[in-house]
Amino acid sequence: MKIRSVIPAAVACTLSLGGLFGYQSAASAASLQELQQKKSNVESKSSDLQSKIHEKDGQISSISDKQASLQDQLDDINTKINSTNEKISDEQQQVSETKDQITGLKKNIEELKKRIKERNELLQDRARAMQKNGGGSVNYLDVIFEAKSLDDLIGRVSAVKTLVEADQKIIDEQKKDEQDLKEKQASVEKKLADLESMLSDLQSLKSELKSDQNAKAALVKKLENQKDSLEEEKMSLSEQKSILADQKASIEKAIRLAKQQQAAEKAKAKAQSSSSESGTSSSSNGSSSTSHSSSTNSTSSTSHSSASLPKVSSGAFTRPAAGYISSEFGGRSGGFHPGIDIANSIGTPVVAAADGVVFRAYHSSSYGNVVMISNYVNGKLYTTVYAHLSSYAVSTGQNVKKGQQIGAMGNTGESTGPHLHFEIYNGQWTPPPHSGAQNPRSFINF
Repeated sequence: MKIRSVIPAAVACTLSLGGLFGYQSAASAASLQELQQKKSNVESKSSDLQSKIHEKDGQISSISDKQASLQDQLDDINTKINSTNEKISDEQQQVSETKDQITGLKKNIEELKKRIKERNELLQDRARAMQKNGGGSVNYLDVIFEAKSLDDLIGRVSAVKTLVEADQKIIDEQKKDEQDLKEKQASVEKKLADLESMLSDLQSLKSELKSDQNAKAALVKKLENQKDSLEEEKMSLSEQKSILADQKASIEKAIRLAKQQQAAEKAKAKAQSSSSESGTSSSSNGSSSTSHSSSTNSTSSTSHSSASLPKVSSGAFTRPAAGYISSEFGGRSGGFHPGIDIANSIGTPVVAAADGVVFRAYHSSSYGNVVMISNYVNGKLYTTVYAHLSSYAVSTGQNVKKGQQIGAMGNTGESTGPHLHFEIYNGQWTPPPHSGAQNPRSFINF
C-alpha cells in the first residue's frame, strides 16, 4: 500500500474569509475551546494508534522468531531425511547383495542335497549288503577268525578297519553337510530378515520425517499469512496515524487563526465603542461579506449546472452525488457501516458536501481513491469523506466550495460495485470502529 502523506497547506487565508467556512462574524471563545479539545482528541487517538503499531511490531517480531525457529527445525529435518535416504540406499544395496548371496547359496544347497542324496544311497546299499550277509550287521569277528594264516589275518583286519573308517567318514560328512546346510540357510534367512526389517524401519522413519516436514512447512505458511495480515494491519494503523497527523496540523492552524480573529474582534469592538460611524461601516462591511458568500455559492451552483451534477441544496451541507442509496448508515452484515453508499455509474460527478479545506486526497487500500475534507461550519469542525472514487480532482491543502466537483464515482479499494461511500464526522475523522461517524441523513435530505 503506497501512502501519500502530505501536510495540508496553510488555511489561514481560507479561515480569514469567515463566510467561506461558514463562520459568523469571527471565531468565538467557545469555538476556540472546541478546536483545542479537537486537537487534544486527535493527539490522544494518535498516541493510541502508535501504541497499537508498537503492539503489531511486537507480534510481527514474535512471528519472525517462530519462523526462524521453524526454519532451523526444517533444516534439521532435511538433514535427517538426507541421512535416512543414504541409509536406505545402503540397506537396499545390502539387501540386493544378500539376495545375490541367497541365489549362490541355493546353488550350494542343491550341491549339498545332491551329495547327501548320494551318501544316503551309498549307506542304503551298505545296509542292504549287511542284511544279506546276515541279520542286518557285519560280524567283523567272524571275518577275523576265518583267517587261514597270519598274513590273511592281517589283511582281513586291515580291510575291516578300512570299511569301518569309510562308513564312519561317510556318516561324519553327512552330518557335517546337513549341519552346514541348516546353518547357512538360517544365517542367510536371518540376515535378509534383519535387513528387510531395518529397511522397513528406515522407510517408516522417512515417512515420519516427511510428515513432520509437511506439518512444519504448513505452520511456516500459516505464520507467513499471519505476518502478512499483521503487516497490513500495521500499514493501516500507520495510514490512520498519518491522517490524524494531517488533521492535527490543520486544527493547529485553525487555532492560531481563531486566536488572531479573537484579537481582531477585541480591537474592532474597541474601535466601535469610540466611533459610531466606524460601527456603522463595520456593519455595512459585514452585510457585504454575507452577500459575497451567498453570491459565491450561487456562482458555484451555476458553474456546475449539469444533468449529472446533484442540485446544491440550502443549508450547511448538500448531497454529494446523484444516485440511489444502496446501503444505509449503521449496523449491517459484516459489521458497522460508518456512512451512506450512493450507487450510480462510474464517472458520476462527486461534489463537496460543504465548504472546507482538503486535508487528504490519496489512494487507500480500503477507501480506494478518497478525498477527506475539514469543514468549518458555523464555528464548528466537521469532517466529510468521499471514498471509492475512480479519480479525484483536488489536492491536499486545497480550498473547496459547497457543490464544487472534487472527483468521480468509482469502484476502487474494498468495493463490490460502483458507488460513493460518504461519511460525516462531528469533529475530526476517527479510525475504525469510526466512533465519531454521524448518520449523513441528520445533515442532508437524501
